[in-house]
Amino acid sequence: MTAAAVPAGPADIAPEDRGRTTLAERAVRRIAARAAGEVDGVGEDVQVGARIDAESATLDVRLPVRYPAPVGRTTEQARAHVSARTAELTGLTVRRVDITVPALPNEPVTTRRVL
Repeated sequence: MTAAAVPAGPADIAPEDRGRTTLAERAVRRIAARAAGEVDGVGEDVQVGARIDAESATLDVRLPVRYPAPVGRTTEQARAHVSARTAELTGLTVRRVDITVPALPNEPVTTRRVL
């Protein structure tokens, strides 16, 4: 009697033969925009552009900073947070996060909590 062939499982396939996951730029843009909105002092309507190249991403963020929040500190915190969260959630290396501040909306600055 012969044993039936057992299909190979993921552990039996070499990593280079398993395929790869491809992330859409839209998904990366949405993740980065959500991460930017988690930073204190950031206004509504964050817009993100993303370019993906192999295993890395470059992000262009239009980040309204709520007046009277300090623009420099807010943008640096946003850059660090967006970079870290995007890398964590996508597995991509974030090479650069360019930030443009298009507006200083006069909205009350609230403390946000990341859940």
